[in-house]
Amino acid sequence: MPAIAHLECSRCHARLDVAVPQTVCTECAGAFYVRYDLSSAKGTAARDKIGAASPGHPSPGMWRYSSVLPDIDPVTLGEGWTPMLPSRRYANVFLKEEGVNPTGTFKARGLSLAMTMIRHYGITKVAVPSAGNAGGAAAAYAAAAGVEAHIFMPKDVPLANQVECTVYGAKMTLVDGLISDCARIVNERKQAEGWFDLSTLKEPYRIEGKKTMGYELVEQLGWTYPDAVFYPTGGGVGLIGMWKAFEEMEQLGWIRPGKNGLRRPKMIAVQSAGCAPVVSAWDQHQPVSQMWQDAETFAAGLRVPKPYGDYIILDILRQSGGTAVALSGEAIFASLRDWAANEGIFLSPEGAAATAAYDHLLSSGFLQPSDRVVLFNTGSGSKYTDVVARTLGLTDPDRPNPDAPQ
Repeated sequence: MPAIAHLECSRCHARLDVAVPQTVCTECAGAFYVRYDLSSAKGTAARDKIGAASPGHPSPGMWRYSSVLPDIDPVTLGEGWTPMLPSRRYANVFLKEEGVNPTGTFKARGLSLAMTMIRHYGITKVAVPSAGNAGGAAAAYAAAAGVEAHIFMPKDVPLANQVECTVYGAKMTLVDGLISDCARIVNERKQAEGWFDLSTLKEPYRIEGKKTMGYELVEQLGWTYPDAVFYPTGGGVGLIGMWKAFEEMEQLGWIRPGKNGLRRPKMIAVQSAGCAPVVSAWDQHQPVSQMWQDAETFAAGLRVPKPYGDYIILDILRQSGGTAVALSGEAIFASLRDWAANEGIFLSPEGAAATAAYDHLLSSGFLQPSDRVVLFNTGSGSKYTDVVARTLGLTDPDRPNPDAPQ
């Protein structure tokens, strides 16, 4: 495992020590990247040793990449190393199935790493504002780490998220508002309550957990890049983490040249038309997004009115030659049903946004059928059973349906 050299601000490049826990840059409030001494991991010989069993790491999972993660005893529930499923209909399409993670979503990766560091620093209380799935994952990993978790989520999140927080013993507060309102409450109370703020991109280590998705997809494709990666983008930490992984793998010499040499994949940020701040900023050629007003979408994980790392996301899209796409609720739900009926995969609404976006960019000519692409299904559709049931009309017909596609 590598030693952490320092933290580096993603905006002003200031460096901070890791001896004490850090949140955001004290100079400009930018999000931090964790930087390592990776000299011992360089070369294909080191690459080919990854995943070997070692003390304290009995599960392959994401900790197979211990040579590029903090040198620390992990808080793990077996997260990572999720399947890369080839589509039954599209020859060059692969679905990265994150729904098999603990708590059913990709959030397990980031919270495993973040809670590992929380335990390392001796922090006993954390607060997490969440659009839903991060709250459930935070509650699970806090329980595993012996940490007190305070979760703030919109009151209309899927029922599974509320049940998770309750059974894992977290202190849950349902808020009449959006994740931005939850974040405001955490910020107002954290000092008085003694909470460490585990908000998206307001601590450095959730990126480190999410970057393992980048390592995995490249390894699963024979250590080559795909032509494009479709990522459902709420807070966007996964997209940011994968881009960091690509940078590290190139420095390490782990990537094999593909048909496009070492050109990184086009990164596609996928949002819902009911909450599309990144798409709006992209279309207007702006470096940051504006707060999205009246955000509404049945894809709860995409209901983030202004991502904290929007400036990083937009820069990655530009660097990669990618784009940002927003789909209607109707298109997302149609794709969800299509993939269930024809591929046998119950996508989350966020994952269905990615599959719908692929159809859209294929029909527009932005991508060709010969392009090899990876679509991320960020969570299991079964976590949204109540949402999907209401949308299908399988519940009380007299009950209002707040989750109808927007």
